Amino acid sequence: MTCVAYAFCVAMLGTTLPTPLYPIYQQRLGFGSSLTTVIFAVYAAGVIAALLLFGRASDIIGRRPMLLAGLVASALSAISFLAVGGLPEILAGRLLSGLSAGVVTATATVMLVELVPVRRRTAAALLAAAVNMFGLGCGPLLAGLLAAYAPRPLRLPYEVDLVLVGVAMIAVFLAPETVPTRRPCWPRPQRPAVAVQARAVFVPAAIAAFASFAVFGLVASVAPGILATVLHLPDRALAGAVVFVMFAASAFAQLVLARVPTLIALPAGCAILIVGLAGIAGALLVGSLALLIAGMVVVGIGQSLSFRAGVAAITMRSPVDERAQTVASFFVVAYTGIAIPVILVGIAVSPLGLRNAAIAFTIGVASLSLAALVVVLRLEHPLGEAPG
Repeated sequence: MTCVAYAFCVAMLGTTLPTPLYPIYQQRLGFGSSLTTVIFAVYAAGVIAALLLFGRASDIIGRRPMLLAGLVASALSAISFLAVGGLPEILAGRLLSGLSAGVVTATATVMLVELVPVRRRTAAALLAAAVNMFGLGCGPLLAGLLAAYAPRPLRLPYEVDLVLVGVAMIAVFLAPETVPTRRPCWPRPQRPAVAVQARAVFVPAAIAAFASFAVFGLVASVAPGILATVLHLPDRALAGAVVFVMFAASAFAQLVLARVPTLIALPAGCAILIVGLAGIAGALLVGSLALLIAGMVVVGIGQSLSFRAGVAAITMRSPVDERAQTVASFFVVAYTGIAIPVILVGIAVSPLGLRNAAIAFTIGVASLSLAALVVVLRLEHPLGEAPG
């Protein structure tokens, strides 16, 4: 189990490694914050493609082969960034990173659950969610520290990542396979669909997931630019640490707030998201680093509650034969939240400026969170309970 958790963490670390390095790429390659958001959206497109194309592949060919495939994609992403001479290599690296995240997230989560006795599977699922978020947070922290205090800021982070990925591949080889019978065929791409029984709860849960992942996408793509141009704090280590705080808050809350009932967690998560977004908007208005960090911590907690509760409610409402497809559709909506709003912010940067575009973004996402809160409070049946 430790081997799989390590591989999962390393794969997710690689997906956010470039975050504090984008200002350096902007200076050397001559592109602005608007194009940075597009680059980040390419990552989301890779994740969605992997979920739709390979979401069920590990059920057929085995968990270990798919984990290794995801780690290979992660290594190729790092190699693409090491070979960067212009925008094409960055786009290729982000696409490969997204494919890696989609494959590893789906496979490692299931494998961690399967490696423990049935009575511990709920705890294993929570651990998987925490490992996911912790790995996402470690990428910016590692890259930011290396870029600030070590030589070759655009090479050393990826070289370290390649070493970590190599160790992760060895760890996967040592892990037991949890799919003993493999069929000699390849699964067809999944079509997004939602079970009829889950549609009522799917709507507010998906809106909340869209909103929370949109915040994560914005912070991970433009936080270094906000710190440098809005708060006048261009330190790369600080940029990585600020992003780490948000993901770490989500990982911590996954474990500490695990016993909060789904009935309470989803509306509470939406409300907490709104409070966190208000904090981020206030920080941008007054130029406060402390308020920005506090807002990100609150957003991380809100994301943790709403996302975990959404997955639980959808899983409980969906029939067994439609459960995987419904949950996959939920993840597709969540990762679409990373792509579309972040691109819109990038478009708005030129006429509005980065600070005003980010403030407008927080208002829009807070409105989505409020809509999710209203819908979930008006549900006819409690979350997690099927209609009678």
